Amino acid sequence: MNLFTGEEADAFFGGEVPPAVRHLVDEARSKPREEAAVALWTAVLASPQALPVYYLLYKLHAGQGELAQAQRAAERGLSAAAAVAGLPSDWRQVRPGMADFLQPGAARFWLFTLKAQAFILLRRGEPAQVAERLEHLRLLDPADHMGASVVAQLLAQHDVGVRPTTSGC
Repeated sequence: MNLFTGEEADAFFGGEVPPAVRHLVDEARSKPREEAAVALWTAVLASPQALPVYYLLYKLHAGQGELAQAQRAAERGLSAAAAVAGLPSDWRQVRPGMADFLQPGAARFWLFTLKAQAFILLRRGEPAQVAERLEHLRLLDPADHMGASVVAQLLAQHDVGVRPTTSGC
C-alpha cells in the first residue's frame, strides 16, 4: 500500500527499496505520522542510497507543514541521487547531457527532487532560492517534463502577493 495514497502498490518513486530497510517503510505505513517519520529516517540511516525513502520523507514532512524537515530530506535525497547517478554533488554544476533525466532512475529522481526543493523553498518563503532552482530546471528540462512550470506559476503568484494553497511536492 502506498504510504500517502492508501492505494495498493509495491512500486516506489525512485526505484526499489532494499530488503534490509523494506520493513521500516512497511512499518511507516501503519504508524502515526510521528512514528512514520522516525521509521523513515531510520531507513535513510540504514540505507542512504535508497532513493524512495527520501521521497516518502519529504512528502510526509511537506504534507504536515514541517518544511525545515522536508527541505532536509530533499537535500539529502538530492545528494544521494547525485551519487547514484554519477552527477556532481553541487546541483549548480549539473549540465545537460550529464545524464538522461527522462528515463526512470537516479537522474530522473534527482531532477524531480530539485523541483520538489523549489516547491518546498517556495512554501518556506525563499523566492530567490526558488528562482535559482527553476532557472536550472529550465536548463536541464527545457520541455518541462517534470512540471517545473507549475512551481514557476506559483512563484509568480507569490511575487504578486498571492500565497500558494497547494500542499504537494
